[in-house]
Amino acid sequence: MIEFKHVYKTYAADRHSLRNVSFNIKKGEFVFLIGPSGAGKTSIFKLISAFDRASSGEISVLGHDLNKIRSGQIPFLRRKIGFVLQSYKLLKNKTVFENIELPLVVLEVSKDVRYKKTQAMIAQVGLSAVQDQYPDFLSGGEQQRVAIARALIHDPEIVIADEPTGNLDPELSQSILSLFFNFSKTGATFVVATHDYRLINKAGCRILKVEKGELTEDRIV
Repeated sequence: MIEFKHVYKTYAADRHSLRNVSFNIKKGEFVFLIGPSGAGKTSIFKLISAFDRASSGEISVLGHDLNKIRSGQIPFLRRKIGFVLQSYKLLKNKTVFENIELPLVVLEVSKDVRYKKTQAMIAQVGLSAVQDQYPDFLSGGEQQRVAIARALIHDPEIVIADEPTGNLDPELSQSILSLFFNFSKTGATFVVATHDYRLINKAGCRILKVEKGELTEDRIV
């Protein structure tokens, strides 16, 4: 599903963001991508989602060779990926319901189906009581749950979460991870970047550790 072979990402002759990175993530895996800030985690996410291209090496995502993918194919690839970021990127002029519904609007899903799917998703993430509120009136944990629901509403095959609990306290962080684990049971592949090693306590999860642009660890918890 996601395969890196000897991938380098170089921004200058002497500055490698990634150096000879190789790994293979299968459908349905739950993977923690760990390492200190600046280790290369975000670079890996940018390459997976085709927001950047490798300097050398091979990358395959959902059957697409990202060295050869045409620009017109990239939006279709990204529609199969859900993105959860540390900064929630919610639209302040739209309600919780409207923020979560938005990917289905972009995909031109019918109004009736959009309504049913959005209501079901809102219930799953425990936001029914605030679905008509605007983001500025929500807590940080509630805003992150909106962002997660929006990332998952269109049934992506891959979910990328880049430091999704970075702004939350430990209890809320565990709650967010529990949501991810529950959704992963549907068969989606999750890749979650974090530098908070306390969160990595779920048996069966895989850990990829990146340090100074190199993959230094690949193991199952």
